[in-house]
Amino acid sequence: MKYLRDLWDESVASALPDELELLRYRSNLLGADLRITNFGGGNTSSKITLADPFNGKPTEVLAVKGSGGDIGSIKREGFALVYMDRLIQLQSVYKGEAHEDEMVGYYPLAAFGDNRVAASIDTPLHAFLPFPHIDHLHPDWAIAIAASANGREKMEEFNKQFGHKMVWLPWQRPGFELGLMLQKAVKDNPGCDGIFLGSHGLFTWGLTQRECYLNSATAIDQMGQFVMKHQKAKGKMLFGGSKVEGHKTPDQIATAIFPYLRGQCATTRRNIGHFDRSPEALAFVNSADAKKLSALGTSCPDHFIRTRICPFYVEWNPQTGTIDQLKKSISTGLVAYRENYSVYYNKFATADSPKLRDSNPSVVLIPGIGMFTFSRNKKEARITSEFYRNAIGVMAGATSMDDGSKPKILPQAKTSSANKGFASYSNYVSLPPLEAFRIEYWALEEAKIQRMPAEAEFSRKVVLVVGGGNGIGRLVSLILAKQGAHLVIADRDLKAAEAVAAETKLGEAVHAVALDLVNRKSIRAAVDATVLKFGGIDSIINTAAVFFAPDTAGNLPDEQWGLTFDINVTGNYYLVDEARSVLTDQGISASVVLTSSANAVVAKRGSEAYDVSKSAVNHLIRSLAVGLKPHVRVNGIAPATVVEGSTMFPRDRVIASLAKYNIPYSEDETTESLREKLARFYAKRTLLDAAIRPQDCAEAIVWLASDRSSRTTGHVIPVDGGLNEAFLR
Repeated sequence: MKYLRDLWDESVASALPDELELLRYRSNLLGADLRITNFGGGNTSSKITLADPFNGKPTEVLAVKGSGGDIGSIKREGFALVYMDRLIQLQSVYKGEAHEDEMVGYYPLAAFGDNRVAASIDTPLHAFLPFPHIDHLHPDWAIAIAASANGREKMEEFNKQFGHKMVWLPWQRPGFELGLMLQKAVKDNPGCDGIFLGSHGLFTWGLTQRECYLNSATAIDQMGQFVMKHQKAKGKMLFGGSKVEGHKTPDQIATAIFPYLRGQCATTRRNIGHFDRSPEALAFVNSADAKKLSALGTSCPDHFIRTRICPFYVEWNPQTGTIDQLKKSISTGLVAYRENYSVYYNKFATADSPKLRDSNPSVVLIPGIGMFTFSRNKKEARITSEFYRNAIGVMAGATSMDDGSKPKILPQAKTSSANKGFASYSNYVSLPPLEAFRIEYWALEEAKIQRMPAEAEFSRKVVLVVGGGNGIGRLVSLILAKQGAHLVIADRDLKAAEAVAAETKLGEAVHAVALDLVNRKSIRAAVDATVLKFGGIDSIINTAAVFFAPDTAGNLPDEQWGLTFDINVTGNYYLVDEARSVLTDQGISASVVLTSSANAVVAKRGSEAYDVSKSAVNHLIRSLAVGLKPHVRVNGIAPATVVEGSTMFPRDRVIASLAKYNIPYSEDETTESLREKLARFYAKRTLLDAAIRPQDCAEAIVWLASDRSSRTTGHVIPVDGGLNEAFLR
């Protein structure tokens, strides 16, 4: 093989206990390479013999990837097990293509034993082929041939060059009918060793697990050799050649435009973004044919489900255009995109169709910059990007094989009447809009969506937590992680931020950055990193502050007085000011939560700098609320003294406070014991006789950041246990 590698390790395979584990192993190897199949796409199966739990007799069972699974990560438990004889019997029940969706209801009735994994719509495709082990995959190279106007001829050319006996089937939506078509194709073509599904993908098989894997990998690699030979011959003229050059600073432009784009695409619901400036994405968006090709949409149904009817191509010249011009192009272009999408929906929707979900694009292409994708979370947004890169690969292969021939009836069309629904440009053939609609608004897909668990409170939201490496900020981050937020944890101590990021277990939905509140450039870098990672910011939370204790004579050095205000006041101002353009460009609701203190209204000896700085924070909150209305709410909390877990209470300060209040202690006591004594003293001053814990403050912050407080702005909420000294007069 030239492009792929044979990953099969016989020492591993031979140690596996049964055929189901071998199927899992084979599937994982195939799914490990996105050139073989995309995430969640394709399907693998084996016909195995198991003891029937009803009579103990050997019974043939189809083990097939369950609905919604991913072969790259599937486990043994992810396969549906179905009685083969019952699947075959369903052929006598089948009433025709108009009723094929009804057949899905029979699959659970044919489940083997206690297996309750939902069998996918591809189940009959595997059941009706007379081979023990089958792979249905979506490699770009195979789909490039399957989505070519001259695809049938190119398949024959491929067969001749590599000694295959592949068979062609025209486009048919996955389901029972396609299963019967596959069965007939094999029966009518004895000795065939694979099937190209027009506009869709590839079927290969084998008599053993090893043979099936090797047949699939070898055939796909050979298709790669075949297609890439054409692409290399095209050279720089692929996609009609370059129309524009890439921008010199794409990340800078992406950071400047991403929040605006995200907000403009949030007319129905907000999403998490992903930015892709891979060589493949840039080569396509910068090309002369990008606009025409992208307008056709994708071919493979797995691609289409995530990338929608087509991407939004933004008209913009990266060499001469300004950011303001780009924003205008996005705004006007999206109006047209949404109108066209509504026309598409209304044209094909029936009384039984699911309601229109969202008329905004999930893929946005900007010349010179790259590709922006949106979905409900970071993983899905990233996968959407990967899917469109797959689509780009398909278009690259199909257009490179353009030999000028234009068949009157495209090979993807099952009948001459169906031919008029297909559109083609430069040899690439896309799905007809009707077929695209039948996939996007398929009742079976809608059922999958409805089965998904309800989204958490902070799903689709991006939160920047400053001071997130310790104390209250850490707890805020952990609470938000459980509630579905996408987090950027910022702290002056980067290692501490990284440790909390790991603790959240959010994977690619969390990011850690260093941030120094006295340094605007540091703050700007953190804001930019958040935008580039997730597309925008929905909430900013700052729990970081500093307290300097005066010496025994009550003196505080000037530099410590200045630093107190730099961090506690100016740092908060810098933070919001640097994020201002992001928050306003989005045009969607956002929140800011700052941390004040009961000391802002309670005068004390020895904490003048801290107390006055927190008084300033209170008024800063009110001023920012006025300045950022109406989309951005700004609030704060004012805790009484929090001793537990506070970096502001190191051992020496705790001892100083105990001495100040004449509280007995021993130098031998642990720091936590000393902190507990001090916390009990402070608790006695409250009406509730309760120490203020970091958890109490974190919960209040999360409430203010949430939509539950959507009618509250410009306020500071006490979290002080009823400290009557802090009652406002």
